[in-house]
Amino acid sequence: MVSAGDFRNGLTFEMDNNIMQIIEFQHVKPGKGAAFVRTKLRNVVTGAVTETTFNPNSKFPTATVERKEMEYSYNDGELYYFMDLDTYDQVPINKSTLPDNFKFVKEGMVVKLVSTKGNVFSVEPPMFVELLVTKSEPGVKGNTATNATKPAILETGAEIKVPMFINEGDVLKIDTRTGEYLERV
Repeated sequence: MVSAGDFRNGLTFEMDNNIMQIIEFQHVKPGKGAAFVRTKLRNVVTGAVTETTFNPNSKFPTATVERKEMEYSYNDGELYYFMDLDTYDQVPINKSTLPDNFKFVKEGMVVKLVSTKGNVFSVEPPMFVELLVTKSEPGVKGNTATNATKPAILETGAEIKVPMFINEGDVLKIDTRTGEYLERV
């Protein structure tokens, strides 16, 4: 059990049969009246963010969130299959569970499956990936204005903005959290 007075950023707890994670919290002691805790919470399953206030004495059961490294094997329509690196078991995950930044993951990459009580609710790709550019228009000579970018399609099918000097066949380092080009490898 955790009391609202002990809240910290990143803490996960159960509330109303949902698992909530604290994004921000603030202990407020007004000049008049009782103290309270103002929080911004994220429902870890749905991703919905809510702002709530609590009495500092309110108690909630802590929730355990497991992160397990697994290898992305393949997809078959709406199902994406991940292999447990220890037992070699295949775990199917529905496409709706995958985050938007999963478009930067290719077969054979190791990702983290995030679950609670055995139910997988998210997949975390690695922070940085190296991907091949499969399609990109050639840069026009003389078009070297500062921060000029062009679209490029990566081997996973994802499209990102890259500097003009990037060509087809280049391998790029991508930040999966923002989807931005970092450097040529």
